[in-house]
Amino acid sequence: MRSPARRRPYGVERAPYARPSPTATLRRARSAPYFFLVPATLLFLLFFALPIGYAVWLSFRKVRVSGLGLGAGAREEVWAGLENYTGALSDSELLNGALRVLGYGGIVVPVMLGLALVFALMLDSERVRLAPFTRLAIFLPYAVPGVIAALLWGFLYLPDVSPFSFVLDRLGLPQPDLLDGGPLYLALSNIAVWGGTGFNMIVIYTALRAIPAEVYEAAKLDGAGPLQIALRIKIPMVAPSLVLTFFFSIIATLQVFNEPTTLKPLTNSVSTTWSPLMKVYQDAFGNGDLHAAAAQATIIALATLVLSFGFLRAANRRTKQEAAR
Repeated sequence: MRSPARRRPYGVERAPYARPSPTATLRRARSAPYFFLVPATLLFLLFFALPIGYAVWLSFRKVRVSGLGLGAGAREEVWAGLENYTGALSDSELLNGALRVLGYGGIVVPVMLGLALVFALMLDSERVRLAPFTRLAIFLPYAVPGVIAALLWGFLYLPDVSPFSFVLDRLGLPQPDLLDGGPLYLALSNIAVWGGTGFNMIVIYTALRAIPAEVYEAAKLDGAGPLQIALRIKIPMVAPSLVLTFFFSIIATLQVFNEPTTLKPLTNSVSTTWSPLMKVYQDAFGNGDLHAAAAQATIIALATLVLSFGFLRAANRRTKQEAAR
Protein backbone atom coordinates (compact mmCIF):
# COMPACT_ATOMS: atom_id res chain seq x y z
CA MET A 1 0.00 0.00 0.00
CA ARG A 2 1.20 3.48 -0.75
CA SER A 3 1.76 5.71 2.22
CA PRO A 4 -0.48 8.75 2.30
CA ALA A 5 1.09 11.96 1.12
CA ARG A 6 2.10 14.34 3.82
CA ARG A 7 0.03 17.45 4.05
CA ARG A 8 1.42 20.86 4.78
CA PRO A 9 0.10 22.59 7.87
CA TYR A 10 -2.74 24.93 7.31
CA GLY A 11 -1.59 28.37 6.23
CA VAL A 12 1.91 27.28 5.16
CA GLU A 13 2.60 27.80 1.51
CA ARG A 14 5.26 26.09 -0.64
CA ALA A 15 8.48 28.09 -0.74
CA PRO A 16 9.36 29.07 -4.25
CA TYR A 17 12.62 27.60 -5.70
CA ALA A 18 15.14 30.44 -5.89
CA ARG A 19 17.33 30.04 -8.94
CA PRO A 20 20.53 32.08 -9.04
CA SER A 21 20.62 34.69 -11.72
CA PRO A 22 22.78 34.04 -14.80
CA THR A 23 24.96 37.00 -13.87
CA ALA A 24 25.71 35.61 -10.41
CA THR A 25 26.44 32.16 -11.82
CA LEU A 26 28.82 33.61 -14.40
CA ARG A 27 30.54 35.76 -11.79
CA ARG A 28 30.98 32.75 -9.49
CA ALA A 29 32.39 30.63 -12.32
CA ARG A 30 34.90 33.32 -13.27
CA SER A 31 36.10 33.84 -9.70
CA ALA A 32 36.47 30.14 -8.86
CA PRO A 33 39.95 29.68 -10.47
CA TYR A 34 41.35 32.56 -8.44
CA PHE A 35 40.61 30.75 -5.18
CA PHE A 36 42.79 27.86 -6.35
CA LEU A 37 45.58 30.31 -7.21
CA VAL A 38 45.63 31.87 -3.73
CA PRO A 39 47.94 29.27 -2.04
CA ALA A 40 50.46 29.30 -4.90
CA THR A 41 50.35 33.10 -5.06
CA LEU A 42 50.99 33.44 -1.32
CA LEU A 43 53.92 31.02 -1.47
CA PHE A 44 55.34 32.86 -4.49
CA LEU A 45 55.10 36.22 -2.77
CA LEU A 46 56.47 34.94 0.54
CA PHE A 47 59.40 32.84 -0.65
CA PHE A 48 60.24 34.37 -4.03
CA ALA A 49 59.04 37.92 -4.59
CA LEU A 50 59.65 39.15 -1.03
CA PRO A 51 63.31 37.96 -0.84
CA ILE A 52 63.98 39.44 -4.28
CA GLY A 53 62.48 42.75 -3.26
CA TYR A 54 64.49 42.75 -0.03
CA ALA A 55 67.71 42.02 -1.93
CA VAL A 56 67.01 44.87 -4.34
CA TRP A 57 66.32 47.19 -1.40
CA LEU A 58 69.61 46.16 0.25
CA SER A 59 71.50 46.80 -2.98
CA PHE A 60 70.69 50.52 -2.73
CA ARG A 61 71.93 50.79 0.86
CA LYS A 62 75.32 50.77 2.56
CA VAL A 63 76.75 50.93 6.06
CA ARG A 64 78.38 54.21 7.11
CA VAL A 65 80.95 53.89 9.88
CA SER A 66 81.63 56.81 12.19
CA GLY A 67 84.97 57.04 13.95
CA LEU A 68 86.40 53.68 14.88
CA GLY A 69 83.08 51.93 14.39
CA LEU A 70 82.70 51.22 18.11
CA GLY A 71 79.78 52.03 20.35
CA ALA A 72 76.11 52.63 19.73
CA GLY A 73 75.30 54.52 16.57
CA ALA A 74 78.80 54.14 15.13
CA ARG A 75 77.51 52.01 12.27
CA GLU A 76 74.51 53.37 10.42
CA GLU A 77 72.76 52.08 7.31
CA VAL A 78 72.24 54.87 4.78
CA TRP A 79 71.10 55.29 1.20
CA ALA A 80 73.85 54.50 -1.34
CA GLY A 81 72.09 54.95 -4.68
CA LEU A 82 73.96 53.22 -7.52
CA GLU A 83 77.26 53.08 -5.66
CA ASN A 84 77.07 49.32 -5.07
CA TYR A 85 76.18 48.68 -8.73
CA THR A 86 79.04 50.76 -10.08
CA GLY A 87 81.40 48.99 -7.71
CA ALA A 88 80.13 45.58 -8.83
CA LEU A 89 80.42 46.38 -12.54
CA SER A 90 83.99 47.60 -12.04
CA ASP A 91 85.00 44.65 -9.89
CA SER A 92 87.59 42.63 -11.79
CA GLU A 93 86.96 39.48 -9.73
CA LEU A 94 83.29 39.44 -10.67
CA LEU A 95 84.07 40.01 -14.36
CA ASN A 96 86.74 37.30 -14.36
CA GLY A 97 84.28 34.94 -12.72
CA ALA A 98 81.75 35.68 -15.46
CA LEU A 99 84.37 34.90 -18.12
CA ARG A 100 85.23 31.61 -16.40
CA VAL A 101 81.55 30.68 -16.32
CA LEU A 102 81.21 31.46 -20.03
CA GLY A 103 84.09 29.11 -20.80
CA TYR A 104 82.57 26.50 -18.52
CA GLY A 105 79.19 26.86 -20.23
CA GLY A 106 80.79 26.62 -23.67
CA ILE A 107 81.83 23.09 -22.75
CA VAL A 108 78.83 21.96 -20.69
CA VAL A 109 75.85 23.08 -22.77
CA PRO A 110 76.73 21.64 -26.22
CA VAL A 111 78.16 18.39 -24.83
CA MET A 112 75.25 17.79 -22.45
CA LEU A 113 72.52 18.57 -24.98
CA GLY A 114 74.30 16.61 -27.70
CA LEU A 115 74.53 13.51 -25.51
CA ALA A 116 70.93 13.93 -24.37
CA LEU A 117 69.73 14.11 -27.98
CA VAL A 118 71.79 11.06 -29.03
CA PHE A 119 70.57 8.99 -26.08
CA ALA A 120 66.95 10.01 -26.71
CA LEU A 121 67.19 9.04 -30.38
CA MET A 122 68.79 5.71 -29.48
CA LEU A 123 66.07 4.92 -26.93
CA ASP A 124 63.39 5.83 -29.47
CA SER A 125 64.81 3.40 -32.00
CA GLU A 126 62.81 0.28 -32.82
CA ARG A 127 65.83 -2.02 -32.32
CA VAL A 128 66.71 -0.86 -28.83
CA ARG A 129 66.77 -3.50 -26.10
CA LEU A 130 66.30 -3.09 -22.36
CA ALA A 131 64.90 0.40 -22.94
CA PRO A 132 63.42 0.86 -19.40
CA PHE A 133 66.68 -0.16 -17.72
CA THR A 134 68.79 1.99 -20.06
CA ARG A 135 66.50 4.98 -19.59
CA LEU A 136 66.69 4.63 -15.80
CA ALA A 137 70.48 4.19 -15.88
CA ILE A 138 70.92 7.40 -17.89
CA PHE A 139 68.51 9.37 -15.70
CA LEU A 140 69.82 8.05 -12.37
CA PRO A 141 72.80 10.46 -12.05
CA TYR A 142 70.34 13.38 -12.11
CA ALA A 143 68.82 12.04 -8.87
CA VAL A 144 72.18 12.35 -7.09
CA PRO A 145 72.50 15.73 -5.29
CA GLY A 146 75.07 18.06 -6.80
CA VAL A 147 77.24 18.23 -3.68
CA ILE A 148 77.43 14.44 -3.37
CA ALA A 149 78.21 14.11 -7.09
CA ALA A 150 81.02 16.67 -6.77
CA LEU A 151 82.46 14.80 -3.77
CA LEU A 152 82.38 11.49 -5.66
CA TRP A 153 84.09 12.94 -8.71
CA GLY A 154 86.57 14.82 -6.53
CA PHE A 155 87.59 11.49 -5.03
CA LEU A 156 88.12 10.12 -8.53
CA TYR A 157 90.09 13.22 -9.59
CA LEU A 158 92.62 13.20 -6.73
CA PRO A 159 95.79 11.41 -7.90
CA ASP A 160 96.59 10.02 -4.43
CA VAL A 161 93.27 8.24 -3.89
CA SER A 162 91.82 7.81 -7.39
CA PRO A 163 91.60 4.19 -8.59
CA PHE A 164 92.16 5.42 -12.13
CA SER A 165 95.49 6.96 -11.13
CA PHE A 166 96.47 3.64 -9.53
CA VAL A 167 95.68 1.77 -12.76
CA LEU A 168 97.57 4.31 -14.87
CA ASP A 169 100.55 4.07 -12.54
CA ARG A 170 100.58 0.28 -12.82
CA LEU A 171 100.45 0.55 -16.60
CA GLY A 172 103.31 3.05 -16.63
CA LEU A 173 101.14 5.80 -18.13
CA PRO A 174 101.21 9.48 -17.09
CA GLN A 175 98.73 10.59 -14.45
CA PRO A 176 97.02 13.86 -15.43
CA ASP A 177 96.10 16.30 -12.68
CA LEU A 178 92.53 17.23 -13.55
CA LEU A 179 92.25 19.73 -10.69
CA ASP A 180 94.96 22.07 -11.87
CA GLY A 181 95.15 24.51 -14.79
CA GLY A 182 93.17 24.01 -17.98
CA PRO A 183 91.91 20.47 -17.16
CA LEU A 184 89.96 21.98 -14.27
CA TYR A 185 87.32 23.22 -16.72
CA LEU A 186 86.97 19.68 -18.09
CA ALA A 187 86.71 18.25 -14.57
CA LEU A 188 83.96 20.68 -13.56
CA SER A 189 82.16 20.27 -16.89
CA ASN A 190 82.22 16.50 -16.55
CA ILE A 191 80.33 16.69 -13.25
CA ALA A 192 77.62 18.89 -14.77
CA VAL A 193 77.32 16.76 -17.92
CA TRP A 194 77.15 13.55 -15.88
CA GLY A 195 74.37 14.92 -13.70
CA GLY A 196 72.30 16.88 -16.24
CA THR A 197 72.25 14.68 -19.33
CA GLY A 198 69.61 12.34 -17.93
CA PHE A 199 67.08 15.10 -17.25
CA ASN A 200 67.46 16.63 -20.70
CA MET A 201 67.29 13.18 -22.27
CA ILE A 202 63.94 12.49 -20.59
CA VAL A 203 62.52 15.80 -21.87
CA ILE A 204 63.62 15.10 -25.45
CA TYR A 205 62.59 11.43 -25.28
CA THR A 206 59.10 12.40 -24.10
CA ALA A 207 58.76 14.73 -27.08
CA LEU A 208 59.87 11.93 -29.41
CA ARG A 209 57.26 9.55 -28.02
CA ALA A 210 54.57 12.15 -28.70
CA ILE A 211 55.23 12.12 -32.46
CA PRO A 212 52.43 10.21 -34.24
CA ALA A 213 53.40 6.83 -35.66
CA GLU A 214 51.74 7.75 -38.97
CA VAL A 215 54.55 10.22 -39.63
CA TYR A 216 57.15 7.47 -39.43
CA GLU A 217 55.07 5.14 -41.59
CA ALA A 218 54.69 7.78 -44.28
CA ALA A 219 58.43 8.43 -44.24
CA LYS A 220 59.18 4.71 -44.56
CA LEU A 221 56.81 4.44 -47.52
CA ASP A 222 58.76 7.25 -49.17
CA GLY A 223 61.95 5.22 -48.76
CA ALA A 224 63.48 7.08 -45.79
CA GLY A 225 65.93 5.14 -43.62
CA PRO A 226 66.45 5.39 -39.84
CA LEU A 227 69.16 8.06 -40.21
CA GLN A 228 67.03 10.19 -42.57
CA ILE A 229 64.03 9.86 -40.26
CA ALA A 230 66.14 11.00 -37.31
CA LEU A 231 67.67 13.97 -39.14
CA ARG A 232 64.66 15.16 -41.15
CA ILE A 233 61.71 14.25 -38.94
CA LYS A 234 62.60 13.56 -35.32
CA ILE A 235 65.08 16.37 -34.66
CA PRO A 236 63.00 19.12 -36.35
CA MET A 237 59.85 17.98 -34.53
CA VAL A 238 61.54 18.03 -31.10
CA ALA A 239 63.05 21.47 -31.70
CA PRO A 240 60.80 23.08 -29.02
CA SER A 241 62.12 20.57 -26.47
CA LEU A 242 65.68 21.36 -27.52
CA VAL A 243 64.97 25.06 -27.02
CA LEU A 244 63.54 24.33 -23.58
CA THR A 245 66.50 22.22 -22.49
CA PHE A 246 68.93 24.82 -23.83
CA PHE A 247 67.08 27.49 -21.86
CA PHE A 248 67.33 25.49 -18.62
CA SER A 249 70.98 24.68 -19.28
CA ILE A 250 71.89 28.35 -19.74
CA ILE A 251 70.25 29.26 -16.43
CA ALA A 252 71.97 26.38 -14.61
CA THR A 253 75.33 27.37 -16.10
CA LEU A 254 75.07 30.98 -14.99
CA GLN A 255 74.18 29.80 -11.47
CA VAL A 256 77.00 27.27 -11.07
CA PHE A 257 78.02 27.10 -7.42
CA ASN A 258 77.99 23.59 -5.94
CA GLU A 259 80.67 21.99 -8.08
CA PRO A 260 83.49 24.56 -7.70
CA THR A 261 82.65 25.17 -4.04
CA THR A 262 82.82 21.45 -3.25
CA LEU A 263 86.09 20.95 -5.17
CA LYS A 264 87.72 24.06 -3.68
CA PRO A 265 89.21 22.27 -0.62
CA LEU A 266 90.84 19.74 -2.98
CA THR A 267 92.80 22.19 -5.11
CA ASN A 268 94.27 25.68 -5.06
CA SER A 269 93.10 26.35 -8.63
CA VAL A 270 89.55 27.13 -7.46
CA SER A 271 89.41 30.46 -5.66
CA THR A 272 86.63 31.72 -3.43
CA THR A 273 85.46 33.92 -6.32
CA TRP A 274 85.75 31.38 -9.15
CA SER A 275 82.13 31.94 -10.26
CA PRO A 276 79.88 34.99 -9.85
CA LEU A 277 77.69 33.26 -7.26
CA MET A 278 80.78 32.27 -5.28
CA LYS A 279 81.79 35.94 -5.34
CA VAL A 280 78.37 36.90 -4.00
CA TYR A 281 78.62 34.30 -1.24
CA GLN A 282 82.12 35.41 -0.28
CA ASP A 283 81.15 39.08 -0.07
CA ALA A 284 77.97 38.36 1.87
CA PHE A 285 79.16 35.81 4.42
CA GLY A 286 82.94 36.01 4.19
CA ASN A 287 83.46 39.77 4.06
CA GLY A 288 80.15 40.71 5.71
CA ASP A 289 79.18 43.16 2.95
CA LEU A 290 75.54 42.21 2.35
CA HIS A 291 74.81 45.36 0.36
CA ALA A 292 77.51 44.79 -2.26
CA ALA A 293 76.54 41.13 -2.48
CA ALA A 294 72.89 42.10 -3.03
CA ALA A 295 73.89 44.41 -5.89
CA GLN A 296 75.97 41.65 -7.49
CA ALA A 297 73.11 39.15 -7.12
CA THR A 298 70.71 41.61 -8.72
CA ILE A 299 73.08 42.11 -11.67
CA ILE A 300 73.40 38.33 -12.13
CA ALA A 301 69.61 37.94 -12.03
CA LEU A 302 69.12 40.71 -14.58
CA ALA A 303 71.78 39.22 -16.87
CA THR A 304 70.11 35.81 -16.64
CA LEU A 305 66.73 37.37 -17.38
CA VAL A 306 68.00 39.32 -20.39
CA LEU A 307 69.84 36.34 -21.88
CA SER A 308 66.91 34.01 -21.33
CA PHE A 309 64.28 36.27 -22.85
CA GLY A 310 66.60 37.24 -25.68
CA PHE A 311 67.18 33.60 -26.55
CA LEU A 312 63.47 32.75 -26.31
CA ARG A 313 62.55 35.69 -28.50
CA ALA A 314 65.10 34.69 -31.14
CA ALA A 315 63.86 31.09 -31.03
CA ASN A 316 60.22 32.16 -31.37
CA ARG A 317 61.09 34.46 -34.27
CA ARG A 318 62.86 31.63 -36.07
CA THR A 319 59.94 29.27 -35.42
CA LYS A 320 57.49 31.78 -36.91
CA GLN A 321 59.70 32.24 -39.97
CA GLU A 322 59.87 28.50 -40.54
CA ALA A 323 56.10 28.19 -40.10
CA ALA A 324 55.53 30.97 -42.61
CA ARG A 325 57.50 29.04 -45.23
